[in-house]
Amino acid sequence: MTTAASADPMPDSALRARLARLDTAALSDAVDSLRAAPCVLPGISARTPGSVAFGPAFTLRYRPIEDDGAFHNAANYIDDVPPGSVVVVDNGGTGACTNWGSLLTSVALRREIAGTVVYGAVRDVRETREAGYPLFSSAVTMVSGKNRVVLERTGIDLDIAGTVVRPGDLVFADDNGALRIPADLVAEVVRRAEAVERTERRIREAALDGTRLDEARARYGYARPWEDEGRDDAR
Repeated sequence: MTTAASADPMPDSALRARLARLDTAALSDAVDSLRAAPCVLPGISARTPGSVAFGPAFTLRYRPIEDDGAFHNAANYIDDVPPGSVVVVDNGGTGACTNWGSLLTSVALRREIAGTVVYGAVRDVRETREAGYPLFSSAVTMVSGKNRVVLERTGIDLDIAGTVVRPGDLVFADDNGALRIPADLVAEVVRRAEAVERTERRIREAALDGTRLDEARARYGYARPWEDEGRDDAR
């Protein structure tokens, strides 16, 4: 049985613009600085290199089926995904069958869905890559999910190898992998991630200008890069 899932939009356009300038490395460091629950979705790799996806999570989970002689078709949920969402699929990380292919990619693009993260397998990778759709997964296979898995529910909390993803959490994915940020922490994580990037930029510039790396790190606060106020060139 499926239940409708709702995904809240990003808080505002200004925050979306700031997110678009960040990456998972800075965001991960920012989450670490808050000592929050694990944020990384383990084992997820980009299938469309260079693409970035971020948005509120639309969650769904599959379960395996036994051969009962009946035909079990592919799941029909894509038309209920709000534009701007990131579809997060939990199929237990298995590579035995796929949960995403080129047909879903085509519809997702038309519906302006931000991207898809699959804890499991995808197929039709070449077509998805050519279309430029942000697709991330833990496995790739050509084997259909029809008659192998069935959609269990949508709009539920997922446990992705120890990382919990709730509907509406921010999911961000790029060439480094994928992570999630609880909806109530997004603004603070973005602020800290921006500070991390400023700190690393100052360290890099100083090192390339001839300063010893250890000295540059000490000067610009490499140990706590999310705290950049009051340092040299911190304006």
